[in-house]
Amino acid sequence: MMELTGTCPECETKLSISALTVGETFTCPECLLTLRINAVDNGVLELEMVQKQLRDWGQ
Repeated sequence: MMELTGTCPECETKLSISALTVGETFTCPECLLTLRINAVDNGVLELEMVQKQLRDWGQ
């Protein structure tokens, strides 16, 4: 399995992951932002921040 690398667009942490594909999401271990993989180019991830939906508990 090829190791994929990328940089968090929010905190600029260098990321190294494996076994994820385009369209999948994961959490940055540093800033805890949810990121989506938009593309992979020669093992380099193109990442986008995902807007988290907050739960409405009816309060």
